[in-house]
Amino acid sequence: MSSSFLSSTASFFFIVLLYLSSFHVSDGAQQATYIVHMAKSQMPSSFDHHSLWYDSSLRSVSESAEMLYTYNNAIHGFATRLTPEEADSLMTQPGVISVQPEQRYELHTTRTPLFLGLDVHNAGLFPETGPSSDVVVGVLDTGVWPESKSFSDKGYGPIPPTWKGGCDAGTRFTTSLCNRKLIGARFFVRGYEAINGPVDESKESKSPRDDEGHGTHTASTAAGSVVEGANLLGFANGTARGIAYRARVAAYKVCWKTGCFSSDILAGMDKAIEENVNVLSISLSGRRTGYTDATAIGAFAAMESGIFVSCSAGNNGPFSFSVANVAPWITTVGAGTLDRDFPALVILGNGNKYTGVSLFKGDALPSKLLPFVYAGNASNNATYGNFCFPGTLIPEKVKGKIVMCEKGGNRVEKGEVVKAAGTVVNVRPSPVLAAFSSRGPNPITPNILKPDLIAPGVNILAAWTGAVGPSGLASDTRRVEFNIISGTSMSCPHVSGLAALLKSVHPEWSPAAIRSALMTTAYSTYKDEQPIIDIATVKPSTPFGHGAGHVSPTTAVNPGLIYDLTTADYLGFLCALKYNSSLIRIISRGNYACDPSKTYSVADLNYPSFAVNVDGSDTYKYTRTVTNVGGAGSYSVKVTSETTALKISVEPAVLNFKEVNEKKSYEVTFTVDSSKPSGSNSFGTIEWSDGKHVVASPVAISWS
Repeated sequence: MSSSFLSSTASFFFIVLLYLSSFHVSDGAQQATYIVHMAKSQMPSSFDHHSLWYDSSLRSVSESAEMLYTYNNAIHGFATRLTPEEADSLMTQPGVISVQPEQRYELHTTRTPLFLGLDVHNAGLFPETGPSSDVVVGVLDTGVWPESKSFSDKGYGPIPPTWKGGCDAGTRFTTSLCNRKLIGARFFVRGYEAINGPVDESKESKSPRDDEGHGTHTASTAAGSVVEGANLLGFANGTARGIAYRARVAAYKVCWKTGCFSSDILAGMDKAIEENVNVLSISLSGRRTGYTDATAIGAFAAMESGIFVSCSAGNNGPFSFSVANVAPWITTVGAGTLDRDFPALVILGNGNKYTGVSLFKGDALPSKLLPFVYAGNASNNATYGNFCFPGTLIPEKVKGKIVMCEKGGNRVEKGEVVKAAGTVVNVRPSPVLAAFSSRGPNPITPNILKPDLIAPGVNILAAWTGAVGPSGLASDTRRVEFNIISGTSMSCPHVSGLAALLKSVHPEWSPAAIRSALMTTAYSTYKDEQPIIDIATVKPSTPFGHGAGHVSPTTAVNPGLIYDLTTADYLGFLCALKYNSSLIRIISRGNYACDPSKTYSVADLNYPSFAVNVDGSDTYKYTRTVTNVGGAGSYSVKVTSETTALKISVEPAVLNFKEVNEKKSYEVTFTVDSSKPSGSNSFGTIEWSDGKHVVASPVAISWS
């Protein structure tokens, strides 16, 4: 194992230069933003339109309350500003299902197509895509830098006739900046302004324009046009292109300087559904509140409209139960590495050497050894000084020295690292699971495995804003067309792009079918059959880290069998969780009620993976149904288990298919040693093969 693997597991890193910035804290107020869910079917006949009914309900508790948004697609309801007393009063009004406080969400912050096998030699795998595509990828993020070459529409045909969207004008943004590639650009700011006051347009664009860079990066990763000679200050030089580079892009700006607010996120999702996107890419998350948070609710409505929704798993790894965006109708994406690295070497006075990664492009450091200091010993803050948070270091104690900071917070803010480095490709082993990638088990429903899979999310080169430098800091005056950043925010749009490719080849596939194809063809071992490594432990990764494995698009296009799901299946899942009719109505926007005569089980959700939370029993039975999409054939099952504490049996052991779209069901019995201590885990696989296709599902067992 190389020293770069070992050094990456350490809880500290070295810095040469520290940039400082300040935090913004908004003043508190008695009023707060609330999202109000309404039972639209209960609208009195005296109202001609639901918006009039919403307004009347609001005026019944406050004549002065402002209606921030009215939602028509993501949910049925509206967002408004109320006092806690007014919110309680509104909850008692007829037709009001719930009144939920606003949540703040955070962002999860080339060579990739080649690494994924999407080079010119495999172009024939997606024959229906042509020079341009009618598939539209919607990106909810910080907006877009429309002048980037990644959004050039050269060679594109007319805007798809199914597209119902457009572009918003605003600060430093005119509608003429949209084109046949960037066919949509919207911004949603009312929730942000309700809390923070009016946008300071001298510092932030009140428009779809991206002043931060994150949104431009994710959008171009998913579906950016081909750009030759792309690089960051000479690093990673080559041709950059998005995964689905022929697809169209629609940008929905829902994130601002102080974060992303749920009322704006819902408004963005509401508009994206209305405008008929095919894929939604969302690289952010908020506080976990079951399946009634804004992203989960909006994603349910999108799923019902046939829209594939991919979300980042979060950057809180390697801690267990840290995975975010775990609703089963969302495809949850963790992060792995590429076969490209930017190595740098730190040599200490005692001769110890630490290999790491650096994108430092400043003046060369002196050839002599520099003084070394631990941040905790050079700080004015006993609590946060060791993390090198802004304002915590004493300048005269760190000037001209190498500072060791403990892991935590914004690494870019902590400095540009060490010495000049080159670009290295074909790094082995690759991929490896990124240490920051959030892990399972699923903190809400342990019997649904999350994340679903991993994709490239480390050192990703993609387009960047012209408003800030590559570090994102105010003190950085450099301007670049492309930037290299890491996070599950970067892995998520890779999967969004892959979903767009699959949608272009299989337009009839549901979001669940697309996810199934990506999951069951993902790989969890290298070509030498050794397991993918977890960089945090330098040991084999597990399904709690990599889900089904790393995406493999060249096999996903023809998966053989798929595990499909419908709205009714997800509603049954909610019934299995004992959700009451009000909670189900919030999520589904309908009058669905669980059948009291029916037995619902989470184990019966037709998911492409298996997770069992051992709660005292020795035996657990799961049912699955597969749909044949690969022609006539006979599939035989193969099961593996890494320990004797887990036995897996499948009945029947052979599935025979005579025609396409034929369905077959099977039952899995998991027999476990229930006496194992709490916190124990065991893993395995279930694979179906007809000799041509391998349809693989991971198995994860946890003892609670």
